[in-house]
Amino acid sequence: MENKTHLVDEITGHRRMRRNRKADWTRRLVQENRLAVDDLIWPIFLIPGTGIVEPIPAMPGVNRMTVDKAVEAAKEAADLGIPALATFPNIEMELRDETGSNSLEKNNLINLASAAIKKAVPNIGVITDVALDPFTSHGHDGILRGNEIVNDETVEQVARAAVYQADAGADIIAPSEMMDGRIGAIRHALDAAGHQSVGIMSYATKFTSAFYGPYREAISTGGLLKGDKKTYYIDPANGTEAVRDAALDVEEGADMLMVKPGLPYLDICWRLKEAFGLPTFAYQVSGEYAMIKAAAANGWIDGDKVMLETLLAFKRAGCDGILTYFAMDVARHLAKK
Repeated sequence: MENKTHLVDEITGHRRMRRNRKADWTRRLVQENRLAVDDLIWPIFLIPGTGIVEPIPAMPGVNRMTVDKAVEAAKEAADLGIPALATFPNIEMELRDETGSNSLEKNNLINLASAAIKKAVPNIGVITDVALDPFTSHGHDGILRGNEIVNDETVEQVARAAVYQADAGADIIAPSEMMDGRIGAIRHALDAAGHQSVGIMSYATKFTSAFYGPYREAISTGGLLKGDKKTYYIDPANGTEAVRDAALDVEEGADMLMVKPGLPYLDICWRLKEAFGLPTFAYQVSGEYAMIKAAAANGWIDGDKVMLETLLAFKRAGCDGILTYFAMDVARHLAKK
């Protein structure tokens, strides 16, 4: 045994990685990344009416909520220390049209929710999206003219919508529609309306992904979508293009960058953080969430451990925070810990 130990020391040069792993206290002492409640943004889904909490079948544990229930949820989230919510509306079908005109209604569902949440829970951040897909009859993120999602007309509309959202109390505008020039246009519109303090979290690299299915069920666009979104989302094969796209958003005034989806694109998270140094976020999207929940429900994985491991992976990849449907579960877990 002594000779074998000597041989190992000769091979390793006395460098033994297990020394720092030998006890709980040493493992905690040298841990490089930690997940905290401060890293969490909780996406929530809104529906019209009052007093309704409506489960989403494809996303077990996630509900659509009326504004009054969203306010209650925001209070609970704030009590757990979650810094911010991201709101997504599921509006009535009769309000959806080719241009997504309801996005320009000052008292639309998303703006009513922002105002109510900020009034009741002023210490929680509200992040809103100006993409048109919840408002269009065709399910696209922009205005459809013939067979084309028109860029400049869409940009003009989302910039106007951003001002209304800021007027209603949104702290951060997070445009996800991936039109060229949108960040600069939104920044100009916000500043001109006196909203210089409202930030922009750009969906800087949003990929044409198969992971969005449950989300489209949540906002009732899955059955509406005509064609696909390949002319404005990024090809999953293109990492360098994604960095170039993000660089344009940085030039136009983005305050924060987001990568969507999350786990399949950890390399992009790392590249953006290294390239630009801006606060960088990942969106652990509905498909990622649903897979973990389904596997856990079947007993194939330990759901809580996988939940925490995947979120820690975002931190290791350079993310400053994560949009995740697990936010409340994680916050409760961390509070107990």
